[in-house]
Amino acid sequence: MEALAVVLNTPENLSVSRLALTPPGDLDVVVDIAWSGISTGTERLLWQGRMPPFPGMGYPLVPGYESVGRIVAAGSGTQKRVGETVFVPGASCFGPVRGLFGGSASRLVVPAGRAVAIDAALGERGVLMALAATAQHAIAGGTLPDLIVGHGVLGRLLVRLVLAAGGAPPTVWETNPVRVHGAQGYEVLHPDNDTRRDYACICDASGDSGLLDTLIGRLATGGEIVLAGFYADRLSFAFPMAFMREVRLRIAAQWQPADLETIRRTIADGSLSLDGLITHRTDALDADTAYRTAFGEPACLKMILDWRHHA
Repeated sequence: MEALAVVLNTPENLSVSRLALTPPGDLDVVVDIAWSGISTGTERLLWQGRMPPFPGMGYPLVPGYESVGRIVAAGSGTQKRVGETVFVPGASCFGPVRGLFGGSASRLVVPAGRAVAIDAALGERGVLMALAATAQHAIAGGTLPDLIVGHGVLGRLLVRLVLAAGGAPPTVWETNPVRVHGAQGYEVLHPDNDTRRDYACICDASGDSGLLDTLIGRLATGGEIVLAGFYADRLSFAFPMAFMREVRLRIAAQWQPADLETIRRTIADGSLSLDGLITHRTDALDADTAYRTAFGEPACLKMILDWRHHA
């Protein structure tokens, strides 16, 4: 069994290659992928060669952890059904080519538990399940943020989840004028135009490692900063202001299955919409152009690859 896959051979050297797949076992499913998303966080670091030491890191690799497709074969030991639409957060089924995170391919072989059934009506929007679960993980169990930094897809999902949870509309900071637009029911400001300095919880979705001092200066005493991005550079901050404000710092790591299940329920009951977040689409064979656009075009909120003609 083979598949077409995006292969990062070395940083900024990408090809779409045909790879042999690991034969499926009794506990595996085979998924024909319809769409996969490009992450402008972790995948940008893989593309640039700036990913910090990470389990399984090395080139060549197949990136991607935002894939949606249909089960075409299911092992005898699984409870999955052929024909189900599923979200797949990556795979490792390419033999000597690393799967980091292994979702950008026309066909995947994955353990059945990694193929999460979703409503087929979501279509291409299903690729956003991972980012939505990431946003859910960032706000779960804590104070809902009243300031969100970054108005990309993650920032917009954070706003939508705050509102779905009954929170007050948060303020959003954005320095890129192209990304200011699209707010509905909340305000997007350039940081220089915001004078407030008593935020209870600030959630950073920008991944900018140089922002901590600025964010600390905008907190109320006892306030919390949630780091929801992925940071390649070392984080640091000046201690005196953090000391005076008794700042709490929380790092939101990778989403968990409970977060994904919460997102499924929130979408199903109509509290969360994934509409209007995918801005760019291209055929998977044009992946090189797609990756360069995703990382270089400010107007590109979310780029997806279409694999439907390459099963």
